[in-house]
Amino acid sequence: MSKNNQRTFESDIDIQKRITLKPIEDIAQLLQLEKKDIELFGEHKCKISAPALNRCLKGKKKGKVVLITATSPNPAGVGKTTSLIGIVDALSKMNKMAMAVLRQPSLGPTLGMKGGATGGGFAQVAPLEDINLHFTGDFHAVTHANNHLASIVDNHVYFGNSLDLDYRDIKFKRAIDLDDRSLREIMTSLGQKNGFPRTDGYVITAASEVMAILTMAGSIPDLKERLSRILVGYTFDKQPLFASNFDAHEAMAVLLKDAIKPNLVQTLEGSPAIIHSGPFGNIATGTSSIMSIKSAMHLSDVVVTEAGFGADLGAEKFLNILCREGRFEPSVIVIMTSIQALKYHGGVSVAQLKSENIDAIGKGMENLRVHIENMKLFGVNVVVGLNRFPSDTENEIRHTLHWIEKKLKSQGILTEPYTKGGEGCMDIARQILLNLEQSEKNSFQWLYALKESPEEKINTIARKIYRAQGVVFSSKASKDLENIYKNGFNHLPVCMAKTQYSLSDNPKIKTHNTAYHIHIDEIRISAGAGYLVPIAGNIMTMPGLPMKPNANRFFMNNEGKISGIE
Repeated sequence: MSKNNQRTFESDIDIQKRITLKPIEDIAQLLQLEKKDIELFGEHKCKISAPALNRCLKGKKKGKVVLITATSPNPAGVGKTTSLIGIVDALSKMNKMAMAVLRQPSLGPTLGMKGGATGGGFAQVAPLEDINLHFTGDFHAVTHANNHLASIVDNHVYFGNSLDLDYRDIKFKRAIDLDDRSLREIMTSLGQKNGFPRTDGYVITAASEVMAILTMAGSIPDLKERLSRILVGYTFDKQPLFASNFDAHEAMAVLLKDAIKPNLVQTLEGSPAIIHSGPFGNIATGTSSIMSIKSAMHLSDVVVTEAGFGADLGAEKFLNILCREGRFEPSVIVIMTSIQALKYHGGVSVAQLKSENIDAIGKGMENLRVHIENMKLFGVNVVVGLNRFPSDTENEIRHTLHWIEKKLKSQGILTEPYTKGGEGCMDIARQILLNLEQSEKNSFQWLYALKESPEEKINTIARKIYRAQGVVFSSKASKDLENIYKNGFNHLPVCMAKTQYSLSDNPKIKTHNTAYHIHIDEIRISAGAGYLVPIAGNIMTMPGLPMKPNANRFFMNNEGKISGIE
């Protein structure tokens, strides 16, 4: 749900109903895609066909990438997606061939606590209800491909276990795209003739390795190869077994044959938008897919994409993992923040965020400063967007923009996408274009080299990005490292899994000025996705529902009626 400007999701539905969307064929035509290049899913959404996708991936990349990230998340929200859409619409108003590239929302959080992820107000992608719900079926395909492997593995054990799989500790879990805490830990195969009972569990689809693979795959052959490398478990004598050992990857690829194709929709102002894949940002990369970004680079001049949560999570992973694997780099990084976010990081309670508090904004600047410094480590120019909320006073805005310029030595620009759409992002769009013109002077660099050890990579991120004093590895993590070296996975990049609410691994620590270490409890191997996942703290891979789930409110319009089933 868009929390920007404290509006409710119901008003977003009503706004979309007042606006006449263009036929999706017209949006495709803007990108020079012909009718044969798209596969229609109704009047307002389509997929890019396989031949057109291959043409895009093999063709010349002309578009420059703009990465939208943010300060650390807060309960009031920042409006990152809303701002991204507003920026794309502003660029379109300036006659630039701009394109939004977004992750697909996960159904579980949409119906649970978070709401949808299509922007808000007059800066939305449409059709809202379709995108936030079943869309074109990609999440269902990922779920079934995932669970096909799980069923094949259990079936193999049932019929004799010729591979000698240690079924007491199978690493691969089932998935479902719902928030359901009762599935976190379950017993399977109970009853007579149903296999060997064992403890198992589900992850939400967005947290599954199959979703991560969909994101990281650079082509359809690469997709198959990555699926074959999924680590299922080990034999009783500690030898790794992969999806290919169970002959499951080919069928999994077939189940994903349509999900691999990026989805094309539009903003309320008629700008093209690709929405594809949806990995969690505190576990996986939190980005759209490599194929969607590279396709957009072929089809447009400016590609505006985002990375999940704060710059310490999504942006770091985008830059160190996605850019390395996809062989592209951002020309500009935009860090979005808000006055309420700065107050929150300055120690103000959620109940007091709407009250003027200049002192708290000054203290909260520390969080913004760290994110700016971190992004500059990669050699890319940084712009700061200040997303306006209704409670923001002119005095607060004036102080904030002044401090961003004078204290943080950065370009700070006020944005108003929710209430004004593209018109509310014209100033920041102009600044982005100025930076794009100077992007040849960038000296993009990764934070670490792949040849470094996993310990070195983790320590580099912990010290330089999280500002920790060091890293403490548990005995379990140390054993995991031994296994990683033994099986040759030490060359992989690291995809850190930690809380999004703090630079540290403790959500209660709001400032890096507190001395802390990063504690790594375990290190999981996502061989198919192509990275290691160090787990710092209690990371939830299956969310639970709140006491009052968001489902009914999600569908409700301003008149209090359930929308979408008339």
